[in-house]
Amino acid sequence: MPHAHSHDHAQPHAHSHGHAHSHDPSMPHPAQPAPWSILRMTVAARLGAALAVSACLWVVVLVAMR
Repeated sequence: MPHAHSHDHAQPHAHSHGHAHSHDPSMPHPAQPAPWSILRMTVAARLGAALAVSACLWVVVLVAMR
């Protein structure tokens, strides 16, 4: 069955953002800088964050038990 319209089927593009890409279509998207990372936190900051999360979860448990 012939096509009545002309377009190229050789390179399908799975997504259409409406903006131009700055990398080759066969390559993955380049890495973006992370605005925040737990890996860049100091050990003390990680420990503090873990304690804060733990305290919040205990508050939820204690309120739920009331």
